[in-house]
Amino acid sequence: MIMKKIFFAIIATAALLSSCGKDFVTVKHNSSEPLDEYFINEARMYQSLVAAYDSLEWLDYFDQYCNALTLASDIMADDIYCGGSNEGDQPVLVKTHYYTLTSTDVLDRIWTICYSGINRSCIVIEYVDSVPGMSDDTKALYKAEAMVLRAFYYNLLWKYWGNIPYYDKNLAAPYIAPQLKAEEVYAKCVGHLETVFEMDVLPMKAAAGSEGRVTKAMAYMLYAEMVMYQNDSSRYGTALGYMKEIITSTQYSLVSDFASIWLESGEWGSESIWEINYTSEGAVRSWGAPLATGGTVYPMLIGVPGATEASGFSDGWGFGPVAKSAYDMYDDGDQRRDGGILCYNDLFEPIPAEKTRWQHTGYYLLKYIARRSGTHGQLADADMNHCNNVRVYRYAETLLNAAELSVLTGGDGSAYLAEVRQRAGSKDTGTDQRAIIEERHKEFVGEGKRYWDLVRSGLAQEVLKSANHEWRKIDWSPSKKYWPLPQSECDKDPNLKQNAY
Repeated sequence: MIMKKIFFAIIATAALLSSCGKDFVTVKHNSSEPLDEYFINEARMYQSLVAAYDSLEWLDYFDQYCNALTLASDIMADDIYCGGSNEGDQPVLVKTHYYTLTSTDVLDRIWTICYSGINRSCIVIEYVDSVPGMSDDTKALYKAEAMVLRAFYYNLLWKYWGNIPYYDKNLAAPYIAPQLKAEEVYAKCVGHLETVFEMDVLPMKAAAGSEGRVTKAMAYMLYAEMVMYQNDSSRYGTALGYMKEIITSTQYSLVSDFASIWLESGEWGSESIWEINYTSEGAVRSWGAPLATGGTVYPMLIGVPGATEASGFSDGWGFGPVAKSAYDMYDDGDQRRDGGILCYNDLFEPIPAEKTRWQHTGYYLLKYIARRSGTHGQLADADMNHCNNVRVYRYAETLLNAAELSVLTGGDGSAYLAEVRQRAGSKDTGTDQRAIIEERHKEFVGEGKRYWDLVRSGLAQEVLKSANHEWRKIDWSPSKKYWPLPQSECDKDPNLKQNAY
């Protein structure tokens, strides 16, 4: 198996920090030395770089809340329901699903995780140049990685909350950052990514043993995601150029068997541009130590309730059931249907009615579902230590980005689109932007892309109507684009302006 888990296996130097206030900027490490005296060699700075990555792993479960990276946005769209035992099980997820969030009921752990990652990234950027014994090339590489990570964390905050406190150097007393408008946050982030591209120190693909580290291809994908979500036509051509650079590098390619992407053996395959690593081997993550290095709870969260041992799937908790409409949208022969969605009762002994959960559909997300083989070698709580990596960016998205950006710049993206359809076995023929958005719909079910695509394309108000949904009573509207700021943060800084929701 590929050595995909090594990079995140080092203990991070910085402990969890709250998002604002003094605690947020009080860094704890394995020494009593002040930070400006701590970074005496490359090994210590490398630990700090790993700490900046470490926050990524908490984007599934944190502080008694399930805030899974893909699920949090998917339940606001039309393919994935909330599920669980009932409406009182993970109630903030339910309110996210229903568009009834409030400032006191919002997935604020995402806020905390992202600002922790930003803080850690800023530490690397601030101190790396002064570390003795490091080559200039290594310093530049670490700085570039940290700058991209910082932009990735801000990208999540920006998409969910829009108008957020922003800083790119860690705060001094009174530890308050100015709240920028969404378009200002965007400008800062893409500007920093452009600086990284000018540095030209990131490899197009990670070396063996370093999978999970930031690469040029990953940074290009993040840039394109932000540019397209902002509908920034002034940068469409640049983003398209970056997609073409990934394509012509020939370092990535589509996997012929779609279902194989989601197996453990499929992690870091030829199609993978960037994944968040999770490991079961030697994993010590537990309910009592959820920030410890290890696996992920997400597969168990969306697992099949009542699954039998003979099926090979774990008896899971039934969150994130897939809508029947998602399964039915595919043509017969499109391998993305049964390669990404599991109709359990068609293949195995049917699940008894008393085992089914709220919003049960009979369809489950095969891409990340809990398998009985998925916790091999774990040493703590098996439920929390599944080895499924999160596939954040795939080469299929590079091709679909290139197709859409070609159309948006007056060109023809049909060749890129055809490559994705040919692999899938799709019979679709449309080539305009709406057809590309629908192709993304079919390609990325359960991968956390659908909601953002509907919002940026202007289709959310048309598609996300309560009349189109079995459970919702409220239509999506533009006021739902940004979540309410967490009330705890507004209490710390009375100058924060609350989002309308």
